[in-house]
Amino acid sequence: MIRPAVPLIRQYSSQNQPHREDPDSAKETKIDLNELKKKENLQSPQGSRLPVTKEQLLASTRGFLPRLWIRLRWLLKRSNRPFNTDDYSAFFSWLVMGNALVLILGTTTFVLLVIFTINTVFAQELVARKMGEFITKNSKLTVTFEHAIVPGWSDGKISFKKCFVSRRPKAIRQFSKGSQAEAYAKSLDSLDFEGEPVDDGNYTQFDLTIEEVNMSLSFRKWVNGTGIVDTLEVKGMRGVVDRTHVHWDPDDDARNYKNVHQFGDFEFNDFRMEDVLFTLLQPANFRAFSVAIYNCELAKLRKHWLFYDFLNANIMSGSYDNSLFTIHKRQRLDDFDDDGSNKSVAQLPWKRVTRLRVDSLNIDHLNTGLEGPFGWITSGKVDMIGDVMVPEQNKDFHVLEIVSIITQSINKEATRYINPEIRDREDHILRLTNGSTTGSDDISKYFVLDLTMRLNNVRALVPFKAPELSYVNYALIRPIVAYINLRNAFIEVKSRIVKNIEDFSGSWTVYDSLLMDDISEEVYDGFANYVADDEARLVRMRKVAFWTMQLLVQFIVFGLGAVT
Repeated sequence: MIRPAVPLIRQYSSQNQPHREDPDSAKETKIDLNELKKKENLQSPQGSRLPVTKEQLLASTRGFLPRLWIRLRWLLKRSNRPFNTDDYSAFFSWLVMGNALVLILGTTTFVLLVIFTINTVFAQELVARKMGEFITKNSKLTVTFEHAIVPGWSDGKISFKKCFVSRRPKAIRQFSKGSQAEAYAKSLDSLDFEGEPVDDGNYTQFDLTIEEVNMSLSFRKWVNGTGIVDTLEVKGMRGVVDRTHVHWDPDDDARNYKNVHQFGDFEFNDFRMEDVLFTLLQPANFRAFSVAIYNCELAKLRKHWLFYDFLNANIMSGSYDNSLFTIHKRQRLDDFDDDGSNKSVAQLPWKRVTRLRVDSLNIDHLNTGLEGPFGWITSGKVDMIGDVMVPEQNKDFHVLEIVSIITQSINKEATRYINPEIRDREDHILRLTNGSTTGSDDISKYFVLDLTMRLNNVRALVPFKAPELSYVNYALIRPIVAYINLRNAFIEVKSRIVKNIEDFSGSWTVYDSLLMDDISEEVYDGFANYVADDEARLVRMRKVAFWTMQLLVQFIVFGLGAVT
């Protein structure tokens, strides 16, 4: 008997009813699927329950790029799973933090990489302009770059080649990229500018060409408000420094022109100059002369302590109006053992001693505009040798020696002659102690200058108008002038100047620090002592001559008496 095929067709081909499987065939199918999955798990590295090594992945991969991709993924994740959102966020965080660390720890390297990336042929002018605007944002300068900014990979510094820096009264200040010759010609044309300038020009103006400028940057200094430039090196500077436009009130105080400290004033941790030559034009129709700096190395250079840092230079040599000058650290500190106690170098109270020397300086650089003894000298040359001594801060057992020097200076000021006709006189003792009656408590705020001046072939004239100086005795002006004119060879004046460090705060010159006033006072005291000694010597000579004549007369009288 043959079974009908309708139930089979209904069972396997009906579309309206659910599909029903044969129990035996379904069991066999499940067994086959499980075995197939096991085989795939054993064959596929991704589905394996055992940890897959990098060697297994590389062994199952052919081609350079796929193998490189496996190595990269293994380096980043230590697995071969696909990247997810957490991985991308981690990569972005590490990218930001890595750039931040490079910017903070290696600011110069970071800037070098940025410059190297964007400093293409078409972006050179943009990079030079933006970099110049960022560095000299508050300097009010006109800067021109003839060549693009060059990253210095060997020494880790940013180099500027063939720069032109100018400061003139202009309506518009700009940064551009061009040649030095064109920039210098434009600066000369700006002197005839008839429009309304942005300032009156009552400042030192200059046009300088610089062959090379090397600098390194520091993000930490920029955050602390001391400027982003860490170290600076200048090579091959030429140009003109024009001070003919500078004018001031004769009755004005020089300290009113000191630098006012602002957030962002530069403080270089290392400053170097070499091969510098420029022409200096002074006001009041003074003759033009050249200034050269052969080599200059400063451990630090701060805008607010500019003059003080130059006085403490490691080494500086050059010429000023054909007069050689040098500044260097003394190697033998035991030469300054004044009391003869034969102390070792470690026991000396001075932290450092800097020697300043100027040879054959024309006297007109010192007597122009001064009312003191330098103003009475009309011609001659002067040699100056000075030793700047800064006391040690952490050696308490030498306080008495330095305090004795400060006390002697205060006593000298207290016993100095005071002209009763000069009312407006600042108390030098209060300035020395900074307004404190116990000013010798902190010895670290004083510095000592031992100055020796040799005046060669000088001539002097009595001033037409009596100087309005508190320390000048009008009765000694003519004797001092006569004493100067009688010495044809040279006059040596030795002095010791004790100054408060705060006098150099914001000082850029020898005048606004009042160092020139202190030198004039010491020179006047030296001349007054010479005149007093000369008069005392004349008195002694008169006494000796009178005693000799008296003795001779007595011998003659006794001889005549004996004869008769």
